[in-house]
Amino acid sequence: PDEAVRRVAWLAAALPATAPFRAEFANGEPPAGDRAELLPAWFRTHCPEIFSGAELDAQLRRAPLWLRLQTAVPEKIFAEFDSLGWSWRTSAVRPEAVELLGEVDVTQTSAWKTGQIEVQDLGSQLLLETLGATAGDRWLDACAGAGGKALQLARLLGPTATVEAHDIRPAALTELQARAARASLANVRVTSRPGASDYAGVLVDAPCSGSGTWRRSPHLKWSTTPALIAERAALQQKLLAQFAACVKPAGRLIYATCSLSPEENTRIVSAFLAAHAEFQSEPFARTFGFTPGEHGLTILPALHDTDGFFVASLRRK
Repeated sequence: PDEAVRRVAWLAAALPATAPFRAEFANGEPPAGDRAELLPAWFRTHCPEIFSGAELDAQLRRAPLWLRLQTAVPEKIFAEFDSLGWSWRTSAVRPEAVELLGEVDVTQTSAWKTGQIEVQDLGSQLLLETLGATAGDRWLDACAGAGGKALQLARLLGPTATVEAHDIRPAALTELQARAARASLANVRVTSRPGASDYAGVLVDAPCSGSGTWRRSPHLKWSTTPALIAERAALQQKLLAQFAACVKPAGRLIYATCSLSPEENTRIVSAFLAAHAEFQSEPFARTFGFTPGEHGLTILPALHDTDGFFVASLRRK
């Protein structure tokens, strides 16, 4: 037990809250051994990339705090950050994404209260940017949750478009409506009954095991199991087939997860395409340095310091 505490102290993030603990117990030499032991060994067959090199380094760093700008004039936002003494940087691949460096409470800023910024991981932002969605279209966010992607999609499509948000959790949709009102996005609406074959685009951001968010929620590394992944995969297959019926002819169907397991990603899309000959894979508009596979694009954390995501772009023939 003493050695376990010593290792925890050495490996803990250097924060004001952990400083006394680390000062007392991080003694002796740093713990030796394979750092990959800090990831569940069974997951190596699912995503071997995160067990070595830059990806392993990323897994063992704290996740950054990324914001998405909801204004074309960000100078006042940056001036407010500067007045608070905050350090920040814009993303090299998406100027509308801003990383805040340090321990800050963004919800106390005027920029947040007036809807000019939203907390959204850069990887999540890049996911929608891969699509090349057409302005003015009518889209459905079928598993919208609290609406981070729905709000971004509404801005990408422009004010003449409509984004309908659907979810089985009323509390999440209530939060979505509050966020849309704060951002003055009148083109985001909540729907309880998506229409069949009605939408130019449907986003199925499916519930998943969350392995792409392990460094943001480290406890998930040890609570996630192969059985959970299989359970989620069954649900994902059902949801993708269900909401595919909402896509009109020549429309887009986007499947996404924050998982790094092929069981929840490429195999779901492959099985769907085998059962639905009316859909085919669609090329990505942008890939941000990642290489698309046969059935989708995986966003790994290290390249742009993001969470991990998967996205597949399909089109009804």
